[in-house]
Amino acid sequence: MLDFESLLIRDCAQSLAGELHNASWSGSSCLFVTFCCRSLESMAPAKAMKATKAKKVAMKAMKGQKVMSKGGLATELANATEMKKSQITSILNSLAEIGAGEVKKTGKFTLPGLCMIKTRQKKATKAGKKMMFGQEVMVKAQPAKTVVKAFPVAALKSQI
Repeated sequence: MLDFESLLIRDCAQSLAGELHNASWSGSSCLFVTFCCRSLESMAPAKAMKATKAKKVAMKAMKGQKVMSKGGLATELANATEMKKSQITSILNSLAEIGAGEVKKTGKFTLPGLCMIKTRQKKATKAGKKMMFGQEVMVKAQPAKTVVKAFPVAALKSQI
C-alpha cells in the first residue's frame, strides 16, 4: 500500500516526464527523469523503515541495562576520587537537600553539565463535560498545582 509521499512523488515524476516529452526532449532524458523519480519514490519508505529500526534497537538497549543506583554511583565516585564511600554518600545526600531547598525557594536549580530542575505552575481546570473516545464524560475540577520538571543542559545534549 502506497503512502501519501510516494503517491505525490510518483505523480510529480509522471507529470514531469510528460512535460519533457512534450517539449521535444530526447527519450533517454525522459527515461532518466522517470528513473530518478522512481528511485526517490522507493527511498521515501526505506528512510522511514530505517528510523523505525533504529528506534527499536535503542529501546531494546535501554530495556536490557539496569539503572545505576545511589550506592553504585557512590562506589564509582569513591573509586574516581579516592574518597570513602560513606563520605560520597553524605555529599550526595547534602546535594539532594540543597537542590530541593533551592527548587522550593527560587523555583530553579542547575547541576552544571547535567540538568536543570525547574518548577512550573499549572492552572486550575473547571469541571465540565468533555468528549473522550466518542463518549461524553463528566470531568472533575482540578486545583492549581506546582509541577517539577528536569531538563538536560546543552553540554549533556552535545555529548549524546
